[in-house]
Amino acid sequence: MALLPHITVETGEAPLGSVIWLHGLGASGHDFEAIVPHLALPDELPLRFIFPHAPEIPVTINGGFVMPAWYDILELGLERKIDHAQIRQSSDAIRALIAQEIERGIPSEQILLAGFSQGGAVVYQCGLSYEKPLAGILALSTYFASGDDLRVHPANSAIPVHLFHGTEDDMVPERMGLAACERLKALGLEPEFRHYPIGHEVSLQEIRDLSVVIQGLLGNATGT
Repeated sequence: MALLPHITVETGEAPLGSVIWLHGLGASGHDFEAIVPHLALPDELPLRFIFPHAPEIPVTINGGFVMPAWYDILELGLERKIDHAQIRQSSDAIRALIAQEIERGIPSEQILLAGFSQGGAVVYQCGLSYEKPLAGILALSTYFASGDDLRVHPANSAIPVHLFHGTEDDMVPERMGLAACERLKALGLEPEFRHYPIGHEVSLQEIRDLSVVIQGLLGNATGT
């Protein structure tokens, strides 16, 4: 499989871990590129951030307009109706990026998946079903879209999952994030949920919290 086009940002030489970060509907890998310096990561924890670009496809809820999307959304609502074959294809594309990082010498346990909105739904699909243990999942302003066909792989049956959501989000209401949290618990996981007084966006406090979580999940390589 050809790798998705992507942006790579390294915070130092010889990265000790990798973060693969997926954007939302209609955006691009550049959407979160600028967040890296604001994470203020310590010099002793050099990381590689990978921001892939979603393919451009027609999106039904937007009148069939072609835009960057990880999968087609057929119908809005608290239970999004989506193209499940496409979300699996996007998950496979992220698996290829994980494989690239492993080939570069990053252990799977030091690879973290992050995703905003539609990208977060793909991260759930990929991270929970991946056959090697991953460092964790960061799910930002997103929902659980995979349906009943997702099976958690034993390698990630205890993967750390951190959910971040805005209480004023009118695009993906907070109750969709809370429903995802309950779904994860039903699958035997122990997710952590944080909310912020914001809409469908990321706040400075959220970025600070993300930094703490990332350091906690990937800092083992430094002995911290």
